[in-house]
Order: sequence, then structure tokens, then C-alpha cells
Amino acid sequence: MPQLNPNPWFYIMAFSWMIFLAVILPMVLVYHFPNDPSMLDPKSTNTQPWAWPWS
Repeated sequence: MPQLNPNPWFYIMAFSWMIFLAVILPMVLVYHFPNDPSMLDPKSTNTQPWAWPWS
């Protein structure tokens, strides 16, 4: 049964995970969102209560 032979498939999986961990993961971790919501001043938003027409 060739499905039980992990010889080529294990190395392909290990190599692809090494590429993911070495190349793609650092690029994702250093990504900065262009509009960071923590930069907004919470006191600058002026919200008014909503008058519901059926109440």
C-alpha cells in the first residue's frame, strides 16, 4: 500500500511547514493595519441617543 509509506510525503510536509514558519509567518506578524482603532480619541466621538419612531 503506497499510502502507508510516509517517505516522500513527510519530507514534503516538513519542508512546506519550514517555508511557512521561516518566510510567511514573519511577514504576517510584522503587518500593521493602516487604520489602527486604538489611535482614536474616545472622547472625540459625540453620539446622540436614537429616537425610535415607534416608542
